This record gives sequence, C-alpha cells and structure tokens, in this order.
Amino acid sequence: MDTILSLPKELILNLVKWILTLPNELALTLVGMLPIFELRGAIPLGFVLNMPLYKILFFSIIGNLIPVIPLLLFLRPISEKLRRFIIWRRFFEWLFERTRKKAAIVERYEAMGLMFFVSIPLPVTGAWTGTIAACLFKIKFKYAFFAISLGVIIASGIVTLLCILGKMSWELMV
Repeated sequence: MDTILSLPKELILNLVKWILTLPNELALTLVGMLPIFELRGAIPLGFVLNMPLYKILFFSIIGNLIPVIPLLLFLRPISEKLRRFIIWRRFFEWLFERTRKKAAIVERYEAMGLMFFVSIPLPVTGAWTGTIAACLFKIKFKYAFFAISLGVIIASGIVTLLCILGKMSWELMV
C-alpha cells in the first residue's frame, strides 16, 4: 500500500505531535499543504482545535493551494530532467500512470473535469493529484490554477459540511 498509512506508526505519531505544538493557523496551513491530507485533514483539525470557521477555511484553503503554483510551473521540466536517471524515470512513470488512471474525467473534460476531480474530497482526488493531471494532460496554467482553486473551494465546503454534520450527530449521541 503506497499511502501514509504504510509509514511507521511512530513516525506518524511524532509528526502529529510536532504539528500540534505549532500555532493553530500554521498547523492548518501545513496539514493543508501535505499530499494525502490536504484540506481533508486540515478542516477536521481546525474543528478539533475549536478554531473559528472563517480561520479554518482560510488557512486550509491557502495551505492546499500553496503547492499548486510551483507544481504547475516546475513539475514537467523537473520531471523531464530527472527522468535521465532510472530511479526517477520509474518514479515518474508510476506517478503519471497512476494519475492517468484516476483522472479520466480530466483527460476528457480538461479544465472543467479538473475542477470536478479536485472538488471530490476523497484520497487521490485533491489539488496535488489534480496538479499532476493538469501537467500530464497539458492544461494551460491559468485554466489549471483557476479550476484547481474552484475545486479546492468546493471540496472545502463539502468537508466542512461533513464535519458540521459529524459534530452535530456526536453532540446528539453524547
């Protein structure tokens, strides 16, 4: 399994402990920036930390969007240079093939499909994978960034709604 769950538990626990020592806003921003977690992890963290909703959304969305610009600008040229080395060639072939399989909607509908793909708050459908798909399918920067940004905003609404519903049902049970 190639997820964060395959990392040693001790490493994950140490990372979580370290993040929780940071100021809340920085913690949300960093979790929002992390692949796999993105805002799907940052927004629930904000609720756990009892932050105001506007701060939760602001720092989660900003954190999720920070990696998008450098990835859109530099992923393709860096991957092309690194592919000269066998280990990197294998890595990028695996990454792009995996993305191609997951992002058929992006290939078919381009920027509009990219927005829908990023807006689904499930693992491997966030801004990181969306950015890789945008590079893979050669979607122009301005369209890709706009579509990914809208997708992140929509996903933040869905995750927030799920957190609110979960919090309400928890309060009813307790």
